[in-house]
Amino acid sequence: MMISTCALLISTSALAASNGQSAISNASSETAKGAGGYDKSQLDQSANACTDFYQYATGGWQKRNPVPPAYSRWGRFQMLNEQNRDVLRSILESAAANRSASKGSSEQKIGDFYASCMRESVEGAGLIALSDELARIERITDRATLQSAFARLNAAGVNAPFQFRSEQDAKNSSEVIGSLIQNGLGMPDRDYYFNDDDRSKTIRAAYVKHVARMLELAGWKASRAAVAAKTIMQIETKLAGASMTTVERRDPSAVYNRVDLDKLASMSPSVSWKDYLRSVGHPEIMAINVNQPLFLREVDRLVTTLPLNDWKAYLRWQLIKSTATALPAALVEENFNFNERTLRGTKEMLPRWKQCVISTDDNLGELVGELYVKKKFPAESKVRMLELIANLVEALRSNLTTSWMGDETRKQATTKLEAFARKIGYPDSWRDYSSLPIDRKSYAQNLLKARRFEFDRTLSKIGREVDRGEWQMSPPTVNAYYDPSLNEIVFPAGILQPPFFDPNADDALNYGGIGAVIGHEVSHGFDDQGSQFDAKGNMTNWWTEADLSNFKSRAECVINQFDAFKVGDLKVNGKLVVGESLADLGGLAIAYEAYQKSIEGKPKATIGGFTPEQRFFLGWAQVWAMNARPEAERLLIATDPHPLARFRVNGPLSNLPAFSSAFGCKANDAMVRPETDRCGLW
Repeated sequence: MMISTCALLISTSALAASNGQSAISNASSETAKGAGGYDKSQLDQSANACTDFYQYATGGWQKRNPVPPAYSRWGRFQMLNEQNRDVLRSILESAAANRSASKGSSEQKIGDFYASCMRESVEGAGLIALSDELARIERITDRATLQSAFARLNAAGVNAPFQFRSEQDAKNSSEVIGSLIQNGLGMPDRDYYFNDDDRSKTIRAAYVKHVARMLELAGWKASRAAVAAKTIMQIETKLAGASMTTVERRDPSAVYNRVDLDKLASMSPSVSWKDYLRSVGHPEIMAINVNQPLFLREVDRLVTTLPLNDWKAYLRWQLIKSTATALPAALVEENFNFNERTLRGTKEMLPRWKQCVISTDDNLGELVGELYVKKKFPAESKVRMLELIANLVEALRSNLTTSWMGDETRKQATTKLEAFARKIGYPDSWRDYSSLPIDRKSYAQNLLKARRFEFDRTLSKIGREVDRGEWQMSPPTVNAYYDPSLNEIVFPAGILQPPFFDPNADDALNYGGIGAVIGHEVSHGFDDQGSQFDAKGNMTNWWTEADLSNFKSRAECVINQFDAFKVGDLKVNGKLVVGESLADLGGLAIAYEAYQKSIEGKPKATIGGFTPEQRFFLGWAQVWAMNARPEAERLLIATDPHPLARFRVNGPLSNLPAFSSAFGCKANDAMVRPETDRCGLW
């Protein structure tokens, strides 16, 4: 069952995730720092905190921080990413300069990978690196060679027409099985192929032209490329029509369909799955979760009905698309023009060094991360985080004792809470990359080798004991996540810095920042997805009928609230963002309670004109300060399970009586929900 880990923030584009600015604002005046570390210049004091708290708390920051040209959105996450990226650049440039590093060492591998990405010769080497695979695609002559191409491309990280990987069995979390997942589209989501508004029609027309141009730049004549682009669009539209929607994929039970090879063969008789598994090097795999059976049946139908030349064009395109950033400059630019300029509104490409830092972290994350944490993650940060997590867990445990749950459900919820694994900063043991050969000859080849390594590493888990120490994010990542199958909360070193976590700020800001982030991840264990998994990570119903009905009504309340939010002509999809919104709401509630307990018996100092309670809510708002281009917001609303930043602030706060009390809001103020319309998780 391919259920995503529940991350605090999902970037929509790795190569759109940085720009020339490199430091979070660090105003030094007493006015700016008057709130115990809160930068008061972020405020828009002409706004009313009880009407639009997001504008009040971040309006000054928004005014001073327009989206830079190389960015589709710009906020505190991205600014911290920039700082981390500068650290990684120093590490990678030093490694690249050391030509005497011993072969196979971490320094040699990250240095050579980065150097190959930076080399000017990437211009000539990119398509050469693909020449063998492109030739194999051209040699497809029957269904057997077609499915062989599927296997080779999957192993090279080309998820067309489907993705194959491993996953924990959702109903037996101690077992790892194979996993077939819908994929193979060139646009961000299935709905891009069907939405009937003018913007969607324009994007579809631009996409066909983009595919044709990429095929032409890769060596086909313009006339052949134009015909192939229309064929590719038709194939992808058929695949999209059989794909689950983003909301449908949120239901863990809907994407759990474990089968053996005989059952798989009956679902898809046109593909020899034994031959496929042999081709990817893992004939021993016997159990596979088919995440989307309807999609698989459509692939099977297309295998028998599509002309082989159509398949060749489609697979050629998918290979080129997936490696576009490692190809000659004209292809890199055309790839940027559609995926960034058209879809997200980004004005210019990142400098090459930033692209190469991102790629090295993406592909060799724990080799780079090991050096990063030595530079940037002090031991005392881990100690403080453990203390904060313990306080947040205790706050939730306390809430559970008096919550709306019945005794039977409460006992199960408490057991799950006590079983949470807590990972902070970096893994206890680092990933072994010894079988991955890297050199300076070809960036495209290094990219393909790294993807094959990851594919094999993933499949090699099948049949082994689950590695509960594994991480799904690299240490420099500015993010955090909850994994329901492992029942764990994870906080990479990259996010454990200001404005999320600042040892020099007062506790109110830290509890409103990293405290609410911790609460968010803890609450994911009890959101619309996490609530379906028990303490051991197994998908099972541990709720009584009455409590489950109560929980669903609370989730429906959040769905209805977010359905009412709009951005221009776009409506937020409450069913898409319900999990993240429940986590925000629950996380803030328990973080606030934990903070209140931490200051019991202590004098409540007003700093810079703000009470401790006000500083807590300012701490939450400051981490979501962000500007975004209209195109980027449109894409995010369509595809991202996280609400836009302004809704992540105003949405949950409008439900919290503690917020309205802190800022003296009146019952009819916009930031105060009527009691009959108020949502709450705890």
